[in-house]
Amino acid sequence: MTVEYLKKADRTSTSDASETTRIVQEILDAIEAGGDAAAMEYAAKFDKYDGAIILSAADIEAASAKVPEKLKNDIGFAHANVKRFAEAQRETCQNIEVEVIPGLIAGQKSIPVNTAGCYIPGGRYSHIASAIMTVTTAKVAGCENIIACSPPRPGIGINPAIIHAAHVCGADKIVAMGGVQGVAAMTFGLFGLPKANILVGPGNQFVAEAKRILFGRVGIDMFAGPTDSLILADKTADPEVVAADLVGQAEHGYNSPVWLVTDTRSLAEEVMALVPKLIDDLPEVNSQNAAAAWRDYAEVILCDTREEMAATSDAYAPEHLTVQAEDLDWWLDRLSCYGSLFLGEETTVAFGDKASGTNHVLPTSGAASYTGGLSVHKFMKIVTWQRATREGSKPVAEATARISRLEGMEGHARTADIRLRKYFPGENFDLSAEAAE
Repeated sequence: MTVEYLKKADRTSTSDASETTRIVQEILDAIEAGGDAAAMEYAAKFDKYDGAIILSAADIEAASAKVPEKLKNDIGFAHANVKRFAEAQRETCQNIEVEVIPGLIAGQKSIPVNTAGCYIPGGRYSHIASAIMTVTTAKVAGCENIIACSPPRPGIGINPAIIHAAHVCGADKIVAMGGVQGVAAMTFGLFGLPKANILVGPGNQFVAEAKRILFGRVGIDMFAGPTDSLILADKTADPEVVAADLVGQAEHGYNSPVWLVTDTRSLAEEVMALVPKLIDDLPEVNSQNAAAAWRDYAEVILCDTREEMAATSDAYAPEHLTVQAEDLDWWLDRLSCYGSLFLGEETTVAFGDKASGTNHVLPTSGAASYTGGLSVHKFMKIVTWQRATREGSKPVAEATARISRLEGMEGHARTADIRLRKYFPGENFDLSAEAAE
């Protein structure tokens, strides 16, 4: 078994982020100390916007009126699909209880977090779909307060379609503020907002770093890096479709890796010849991103067998994983490390990104080896509870006292002792550390 790189990346998506960290920490510190006024100063500096920060009902209505009816219908279609899938996920969050031993009952309960802060990018690209993915999922989870935050355009404000989507999907407040200052506003509860318990949604490196720094004070969906995609293709794949899918993901950004893993040399060579032509045919800004990503970060890997292809894919743990190959059920059963899986030519990453129902906020930079993407589960706290009869507590108290003393935790042991003395007066128990040995 051999793996041959027909194209090897010159760079990786990870880089020294020390300067970004310094800048973001400085902004967060200033806003936490200065509150609303400091956040407004950064908004004026970076967003170049001096309009309303918290949109009123009239602002939302006026923005929705600017959205073409066909786009409203498309947003409604995507929202319905995401909502339907999220509701099915919500049904898997079951409250349970079990009698562990006679008289001792333990349980699990799913409780949504109170306030979700949803960041919706609106810089280079206006991510209408991110409003749908984040707000809808938080709403289905049952969050009491949902804040949608998106960067305004200078002198214009938030893209009207983002406002409309966030409102339709269930946002309680819409905040016209971008970047670190927007994240800070949600975290610190500025402008009369409730403080966010969790921050979700994609963003640039400054937004991602702000979430990383704030993690612990608030929950976050995941540590995010540049988006990445991998395609597994065999001799049955259409080279033009494969090439188009690679280019479609490369346009995300100059450092967005795309990878092709195949067992067919002729396919690989044809795809490598097609990609530059497809990139050149894109609009200029898209072409620049895709060209840089393909040049510096893309890889084409030739394997001997499909098992070797699957193992290579699992090692990369891509955010998006597409299979254009025979025997799709085999791949579904075999593959284990990915953010979201797209089986067959009839679906593609862009469908998941925009409208098919699965969430597009997904783990990047290999994080799919240990976590999944955004779902209702991210907004839920899975908590436990227990209660017991006095008889049911007896063996647990005995074991607790002995284990605690063996660990040297006498205070713990005595909370068990006092119950045994109260509930079972006159009985003798050997609760020494030695009895546990």
